[in-house]
Amino acid sequence: MPNATLLRLITDDIAAAQTLLQLIEDEFQALEERDLPRLQTLLDTKLPLLHQLEEHGRQRSELLRQAGVSADRTGLAELAALGSVQAATVECSDALNALLERCQQANLRNGRVIRNNQNATGRLLDILRGQETPSLYDRHGGATPAGRQRPLSQA
Repeated sequence: MPNATLLRLITDDIAAAQTLLQLIEDEFQALEERDLPRLQTLLDTKLPLLHQLEEHGRQRSELLRQAGVSADRTGLAELAALGSVQAATVECSDALNALLERCQQANLRNGRVIRNNQNATGRLLDILRGQETPSLYDRHGGATPAGRQRPLSQA
């Protein structure tokens, strides 16, 4: 079992996950500011990191399978108990898992922000098209008429 290879993959992924977490936090800021060009730049920067994490995850799983253990933390702990890998490798693996969990939680938060923005934008477009009536009054004090659809050019 090439301990150095496994440890290198994990430490490389820790660096990638830290960068990814920072990008996700930057994405949250850009979502709040509705800065679409910045969001695109962040997405373009995130994609290679995600591909790296996925590829290294496959490589780590394969290395663990080749060693005859399960491709998870339990298998890694078994190898550490046998002395095939250093205990530091297990600790680094735990740190990586914690970072990835933080990335996942931050990404879920960003997804909620995106869905909320989509819903708000959709409602505004419906109001502009006349498909949904806001609870507003017209200039005479009466409720705004409902059910009247109009093109956006006439809104």
